[in-house]
Amino acid sequence: MTIDKPVIVRAYPHDTTAFTEGLLIADGALYESTGREGQSVIRQVDLASGKTLRQATVPDGLFGEGIVAWGPELRSVTWHGGRGFRWSRPGLKRLGEWKYQGEGWAMTDDGRHIILSDGTLRLRFLDPTTMAVVRTLDVTANGRPLKYLNELEYIDGQIWANVWMTPYIVRIDPASGMVKGVVDLSEAAARAGVTDRDSVANGIAYDRVKHRIFVTGKNWPELYEIRLGSAAR
Repeated sequence: MTIDKPVIVRAYPHDTTAFTEGLLIADGALYESTGREGQSVIRQVDLASGKTLRQATVPDGLFGEGIVAWGPELRSVTWHGGRGFRWSRPGLKRLGEWKYQGEGWAMTDDGRHIILSDGTLRLRFLDPTTMAVVRTLDVTANGRPLKYLNELEYIDGQIWANVWMTPYIVRIDPASGMVKGVVDLSEAAARAGVTDRDSVANGIAYDRVKHRIFVTGKNWPELYEIRLGSAAR
C-alpha cells in the first residue's frame, strides 16, 4: 500500500458556510452538496470565484449528503430516512425521489453503476435505472475492515473515499475491496486552518476530461487542485 502526499497545484475560494458532503464535476461544471438540517443544499458553483451559480434546497428536516451525476440528472442522498432525490442538471429542479435502506453518505459512478457509501465498510453498487442494489463490496485495509467511508469519487479505475474524521483518502480496488493506496491531505488540512473538529477533509471531484483532481473539506476556506506523485499511479 502506498501513501502519497499530494502537491497542491492551485487553490480556489470555497464557501466557509458550506458543510461539504458531496463534490463533483460534470460536463465541466462543479456541483456541491452540503449537510446539516435546515442548511442542506445542492448547488452549481463557479470554480474560479467560489460563487454559487444556482441552488436547490433539500427538503426541510433532512440532512443532505452526497451527490452523483447520471445522464441529465443529479441523484442525491440524505443521512437518515432513506430518502434520495433526483434533480435536473444543470437547472437543479427536483424531479422525484427514490428509496434505500440504512444511511446515505456519498455516491459516485463507475460508468455502469452508481456506488453508494453508508458509513460502514460496505459499498453498494446500484442499477442507475432502478437504483436497486446489484452487488456489494466490503472494503479492507491491510486485511482489516475499514469503515467510515465518506465522500466518493471514481478515478482511473479506483474508488476514492474520504475516511471520516481523518485527513486521509483511500484508493480502493473495485473488484477486491482492498485499499491500494492512501492520499494524505494533512498539508491541505493544515493550510485550510480550520479548528472545528467537524470541519474535516470531505469532498473529491475529478474532471474526467481534463484529468484534474480537486479536494476540499467541511467549511474550508479553499478548494484545492492536487497532483499525486508517481508512487500513486
